[in-house]
Amino acid sequence: MAKAFRLPDLGEGLTEGEVARWLVAEGQTIAEDEPLVEIQTDKATVEIPSPFAGTVLEILVAEGEIAPVGTNLVVIGEPGEAAAGASSNKLLQASGPPAGELGSSDKLLQGSGALASEAERRVQATPVVRRIAQDLGVDLGAVTGTGPGGRITEEDVRGAGVPGEGDGRREPLRGVRRIVAEHMARAHREVPPVTWVEECDLDGIPLERLLSAVVKACADCLPEFPELNARLERDAIVYLERYDMGIAVQTDEGLVVPVVRDAASKSVEELGEEIARLAERARARALEAHELRDSTFTVTSAGKLAGLFQTPIVNHPEVAILSVGRVAPRPVVRDGEIVVRAMGTVAITFDHRVVDGARAAAFGLAVISRLQSARARST
Repeated sequence: MAKAFRLPDLGEGLTEGEVARWLVAEGQTIAEDEPLVEIQTDKATVEIPSPFAGTVLEILVAEGEIAPVGTNLVVIGEPGEAAAGASSNKLLQASGPPAGELGSSDKLLQGSGALASEAERRVQATPVVRRIAQDLGVDLGAVTGTGPGGRITEEDVRGAGVPGEGDGRREPLRGVRRIVAEHMARAHREVPPVTWVEECDLDGIPLERLLSAVVKACADCLPEFPELNARLERDAIVYLERYDMGIAVQTDEGLVVPVVRDAASKSVEELGEEIARLAERARARALEAHELRDSTFTVTSAGKLAGLFQTPIVNHPEVAILSVGRVAPRPVVRDGEIVVRAMGTVAITFDHRVVDGARAAAFGLAVISRLQSARARST
């Protein structure tokens, strides 16, 4: 008998995932434990193996669509079974009966137990797309599906009835870009941010060592400013006693933030090696979930692309982030004379619910002092 495979619980408190890439096609034979699908979460991309052996009868959730945990993703069985259960399986909600054999008329039952209408049977759409349509008030019966076999996709629903939808090229938010958008929107919505900026004399610090030097300076200063290495949880501030630094890395798919563990115990050289390793893995899409979670403070630098300074968004649920602006030769006054130095800027955006402005400024000045002391030692 044909079996439906549901999106499993991926741990980490995750409630949904995006189908990043199917590793099989309809009609393909697959063995048990053979790679089946890649699921993108807000932590990492996870490859899920097939729990069954057989033929892929129907893929129920298209690439780029978001599925709650428990949603039927695919039907696997023997050739010729598709008509017996695959299409009707699209009508099962995530709260329906457990994954397994597809039987008789109960395949058409919604999670509420009511028999689906004939119109609903004719509409080809996954439970996820039906939920989105309901949230947006879109009548699926009036939507023309552009997916395989006329299936209605999430993009079809979101584009239905949108004024000016024919203007320009439409590209749905997917993968890392969708996760970044959701994460940043949540941070901007929940965090009252303030940004503090100051100049920093970085003359003598090689640019290739700048990021690791900044991370080291931050990790060494944070014990003196525990409120910047904290979390706001309901009505309490949780002060963290570990210094795991998030490093913003730009990839072809968007911004990711791998984590350097126990940064305070590492030298600048060790930090440089670890940052380079994580950045390489990030750009190769090889980061594992544990390398992307539980940072306590984030550092970001756009290198040559950086402007004079930035006002970065706090990496929720952290309460502060530090960015380094563009380093360039600039005229400055030293001992009453104008000299040319390699100057940059240090900017700190912080959650004003947890961090006072004076404390953020004092932390920023402490970081700058350490950087300039390191510059003096290197010269």
